Amino acid sequence: MATIRLYSLGCSKNTVDSEVVLGNLQAAGDEILEEHSPRNPQVTIINTCGFIGDAKEESIKYILQAEHLKKKLRTEKLVVMGCLVQRHREELKHEFPTVDGWFGVDEMDGLLSFLSEDIEKNLEKTNLHERLLSTPPHYAYLKIAEGCDRSCSFCIIPSIRGKHISRSIESLVEEAKILADKGVREIILISQDVTYYGIDLYGSKKIAELTQKISEVEGIEWVRLNYLYPHQFPMDLLNVMAENPKICQYIDIPFQHISTRILQSMKRASTKEEVYNLIKTFHEKLPNATLRTTLIVGYPGETEEEFEELKTFVTDVKFDRLGVFKYSAEEGTAAFELADDIPDDVKQERMDEIMEIQQEISLQKNQEKIGKELRVVTDRFEGEYIVGRTMQDSPEVDNEVLILDEDDVVELGKFYTVEITEANHFDVIAKVQLKS
Repeated sequence: MATIRLYSLGCSKNTVDSEVVLGNLQAAGDEILEEHSPRNPQVTIINTCGFIGDAKEESIKYILQAEHLKKKLRTEKLVVMGCLVQRHREELKHEFPTVDGWFGVDEMDGLLSFLSEDIEKNLEKTNLHERLLSTPPHYAYLKIAEGCDRSCSFCIIPSIRGKHISRSIESLVEEAKILADKGVREIILISQDVTYYGIDLYGSKKIAELTQKISEVEGIEWVRLNYLYPHQFPMDLLNVMAENPKICQYIDIPFQHISTRILQSMKRASTKEEVYNLIKTFHEKLPNATLRTTLIVGYPGETEEEFEELKTFVTDVKFDRLGVFKYSAEEGTAAFELADDIPDDVKQERMDEIMEIQQEISLQKNQEKIGKELRVVTDRFEGEYIVGRTMQDSPEVDNEVLILDEDDVVELGKFYTVEITEANHFDVIAKVQLKS
């Protein structure tokens, strides 16, 4: 038996991979330490992100720190896994010779076998259903597919994660049942492209059917979908959202830009007109739906006129939730061949301008909620508040509801009806009405 600490970096897909690794090791007899435990682990694992420059730098920082602690504390093993390894294995092995094992995104079986050499129960095959949740116990991510068949010019993920491979509906429903038995009440479906789910297995998109079946699992209150792709959007999914109260009317769809020229250069397969028409369809079929998007500023060749076009898009649509990335030139992508001709300070200015617009939109939308009653789930304590979320909010990236619990009756992981009493740019303050 070994004591193990794992640091999981990057996106929610990485989070699931980390939970699977820890769940399998715990089942085999290892002791898993909390990330901030004062105890020193015998084995340190770092699950890296290699998506963009900032994420790579963070991963390198963690490896450096772990390598230092290994020498200082005589940690027995230091293992690095994930996207950065998949992308830069040989360079990393040269830079960090004291790391004991390097495992890419498709080498989980090898990682577990390597770490279980001294365990009585040798782990030769990964059990994807054996997870040690790192999220609060009432919600969990469910990764429905691996890889991506898209060819977006700025994105390195297909080179790292490979082609899109869907898991079967039966396997995912089984895992949802296991999670529900552990107390999970909100399932968040994730993959690189959720709308593409099922094409490789069933010959057509099956995300609507899968979502419906997950919602039927006993104990599940909410089903949320993250990372929808705009081109050839599966309209039957909107029908399921409209008819099933358990499925969050939450559309997380990264448009990335609105200029047709830039969208074509990005290889996004949509035009400005098609994007606006799709948003119109969302409003017609789901008038109360939350619309979330992410945008990229400073893409190669982005002119002032095209940036103004993007600002107008944000002002016109008034997204409920919005995030912005500065373009990052990534070796191995099609856009890497283009001149990265927008200075970083201009990228930052453009990012700030978009967020200033969105900040005022968000404030207005939050102020409109004052006096209304909303259903929330409670996630954590923070100072004098209990922090919760509505159906409109995905964990960690969206707005939060700060609940004043003057009567000390609110429990974590439960659903309540609250009345919104105050609003600021990205959060609202509420008082509890009743448990629901």
